[in-house]
Amino acid sequence: MSLAVGFDLDMTLIDSRPGIRATYRALTAATGVHVDADLAVTRLGPPLRQELGEWFPPEDIEHAVATFRALYPDHAVAPTVPMPGAVEALAAVRELGLRTVVVTSKLGRLAGLHLAHLGLHADVVAGDLFAEGKAAALVEHAVRWYVGDHVADMVAATTAGIPGVGVATGPCSVDELRAAGASHALPDLMDFPPLLREIAVGSGRAAG
Repeated sequence: MSLAVGFDLDMTLIDSRPGIRATYRALTAATGVHVDADLAVTRLGPPLRQELGEWFPPEDIEHAVATFRALYPDHAVAPTVPMPGAVEALAAVRELGLRTVVVTSKLGRLAGLHLAHLGLHADVVAGDLFAEGKAAALVEHAVRWYVGDHVADMVAATTAGIPGVGVATGPCSVDELRAAGASHALPDLMDFPPLLREIAVGSGRAAG
């Protein structure tokens, strides 16, 4: 199996805030339970159940999760856009003959809808994973570097024994990403292609 670069999805490859905000508002309309959609989208990254636990009583969370996911395709996909530099980052991976693996806390089928809608190619999508839970997928799919916007993504990389590349495009700052174990911390993905060429070629990991 050829080596891969792993990416988180929300706020790393895609800006899903407009669509997720719309889905939370639809969830409020469907359930009658107020969710502060503007607040919720400022803390994307952890599993959906964690956020819904802020708004729903424990006995209603699973129903809220199912309702949110049913509403998601109609409300969240179309408004979502690529993060700045995402297209170029994925192209840089391909140019080096490496595979792209998306490892995300979002359900794999929903992540796939976003990627297909935006024309972003991933060789593998592994979903419904967070923090240390992402490590097994990173190891299984021969991920050599993992790129993410959340401190939990750096925990995932460390647990998998690989370098984490932090991008400060989500809720976590460059300093927070470094403190969580990032080997490299960037303001956004625009600086990722030259970094990848440096670390991949320098370590002899590029294919061919």
